[in-house]
Amino acid sequence: MAEEDRILIVGAGIGGLATALALARLKVPSLLLEQSASIGEIGAGIQLGPNAFAAMDALGVGAQARSRAVFTERLVMMDAVDGSEVASFPVGEAFRERFGNPYAVIHRADIHQSILDAVGQSNLIEFATSVKVEAIELEAGGVSVSDSSGRHYRAAALVGCDGVKSVVRQHLIGDAARVSGHVVYRAVVPAEEMPDDLRWNAPAVWGGPNCHLVHYPLRGGSQYNIVVTFHSRENETWGVKDGSKEEVLSYFEGILEQPRRLLDVPKTWRRWSTADRDPVLSWGRGRATILGDAAHPMLQYLAQGACMALEDAVTLGAAVARCEFDFESAFRLYERSRIARTARVVLSSREMGRIYHADGIERLVRNELWKGRSSERYYDALEWLYGWQASSCLAAPPSSQV
Repeated sequence: MAEEDRILIVGAGIGGLATALALARLKVPSLLLEQSASIGEIGAGIQLGPNAFAAMDALGVGAQARSRAVFTERLVMMDAVDGSEVASFPVGEAFRERFGNPYAVIHRADIHQSILDAVGQSNLIEFATSVKVEAIELEAGGVSVSDSSGRHYRAAALVGCDGVKSVVRQHLIGDAARVSGHVVYRAVVPAEEMPDDLRWNAPAVWGGPNCHLVHYPLRGGSQYNIVVTFHSRENETWGVKDGSKEEVLSYFEGILEQPRRLLDVPKTWRRWSTADRDPVLSWGRGRATILGDAAHPMLQYLAQGACMALEDAVTLGAAVARCEFDFESAFRLYERSRIARTARVVLSSREMGRIYHADGIERLVRNELWKGRSSERYYDALEWLYGWQASSCLAAPPSSQV
């Protein structure tokens, strides 16, 4: 592909692949620069709200993702101290009618593969692996990127989809991450190893004092995703490593035996020390912008990280089409369309973490919040999040000044 026509996309995760696919649907070629030696995805389960399916349908991969997903019956939150139900609502037929799409859970590798399969069918998308980006130059007619091996790449524009420690963001914005002090342990286990009384077809949250536990099925119910989170006693730095069973057990005193049994199920854990970033007013300049976790890394409490990246990719593609392939204008339209919405998710995720981890009087207040709430009232409260549609994803033109 000609350098002057293509887009450089840094990062080949869910957001990067989705961006490449959105551009390919507009006949725009792209080159994905991936730091790893191969294209793949690790991790555990993720949750997909109706907004994620709306985005995947717009990208043409909704059917593939549905074939690999588990469709849940309800969303439920339990009190891990006394076992009472804090909140619950169904995500069946009425939910689908309201939002036009289901709620589901899926292994991260399966959604990545669903998008990668579609990407592989396009001759407009190329990959370069083992590329560690080190330098970025924004020029009048395009961009250039250099990597740690001395290779150089030129293109018409650049989209940074390089995750929570984005090199592209560092170049464009240069802000610092906000280490949360919340540590997440994740594992995927065979269904037969799950306690019988916790094999629910639902993403279940057990909220405890300064901690919580989550479980839900994956891959046709043959596996379960287990996630536990706690407020660390240590001075945390942002990163991922192998977890210690002794450490995780030490943080879950004072909760019921039923959810606590989850801690004994995994044979190995992966440990994430989490962080997000304070929202900013601008993501890019010139012919460069950022997307997904590079643009709006968020805590996991609303289960929207991958969903927001998918929305971003669709919106960026729509902006490129609206601006007739003027990438600088398109990127600014994309940012205007996404910054406030994603900032709301980032900030709401922080608040939801406080609710999950309530202790003392705050726990009692939390347990009263949703008593007697009907399904319709839950749906109304979630309309802003789950009601996103590709057809209306772009911001309205700025009002003219009189």
